[in-house]
Amino acid sequence: MGLLQDDDVGDIGTVPVCRACGSERVARDAWACWNPQTGLWELETVFDQEWCHACEAETRFVWKRAVDGPRAATRDLNDRLRRDGIGNGTVVITRGVQVKGDAFVDKAVAAVRAFDRFNDANDPWGEHDYGAVDVDGETLFWKIDTYDPTLTMMSENPANEGVTHRVLTIMLANEY
Repeated sequence: MGLLQDDDVGDIGTVPVCRACGSERVARDAWACWNPQTGLWELETVFDQEWCHACEAETRFVWKRAVDGPRAATRDLNDRLRRDGIGNGTVVITRGVQVKGDAFVDKAVAAVRAFDRFNDANDPWGEHDYGAVDVDGETLFWKIDTYDPTLTMMSENPANEGVTHRVLTIMLANEY
């Protein structure tokens, strides 16, 4: 997509790029402080100087919508599970949906599979991992969480199906 804003911090899902050449290999001058409790460097202060490694010169950032491979792969894997039931994953229907009967469950699953109204407001990261649908006057939410294969922690790389087990949960809005 196109450029979104000039010098301000970008919106969710955007990245800074060099105004001159468009490269994402940019840096901003900053100080980091060592935190002995966490064992990590923490950002302390950010300055105004911006640098482009591709141009090897100072620049000013502009912000553009991120187009990254891992995010696209995550989105495709989420869509495959949600739309087609294909991939390394499980579909969970909550008790609140189940008690409404088999016909309601079938309609709910069909509505989630057909969902295609993704936009910046309901899908800011572009991963197609959440949505809301109406079935017989009832609002349902669905979400996809990505876990490691043992389902004991979140996946380190949701774009890699080999190390990720997806869980699609379909629930009544009041169960969220």
